[in-house]
Amino acid sequence: MTQLLAVVVILLFIIAFLIVLAVAQLRNAGIGVKDFYTFINANESLDKLYDFAQKYEKLTPQEQVIYLAEAEKMFEAFDKIPETIWADEHEKYSKVLDRYKDIKLTRWNEENEIKRQSNES
Repeated sequence: MTQLLAVVVILLFIIAFLIVLAVAQLRNAGIGVKDFYTFINANESLDKLYDFAQKYEKLTPQEQVIYLAEAEKMFEAFDKIPETIWADEHEKYSKVLDRYKDIKLTRWNEENEIKRQSNES
């Protein structure tokens, strides 16, 4: 029984050491633990946005708003992490960014068209 207890204590010590080591590595890289956790979630969001952007060429106005909001959250999280960490995701990031820009431009053009028509009336 004491051997089992000793093994459990040693394993807990090793786990605690690994956690402390991981946090230290993140801080040495200039990344906060919260920022890294947000980045992990944003990386999942990137995959979803990328798939969504690939599948649907035309989005409803509500889908556009949702896409823009999710993309902005994802961009904010990625901005806090050095690009070398997510370099393998750069192509997906660029495609999502391009789609984001296209939607913003389309919405801006539509708003300007509406304003122009109301000024002519």
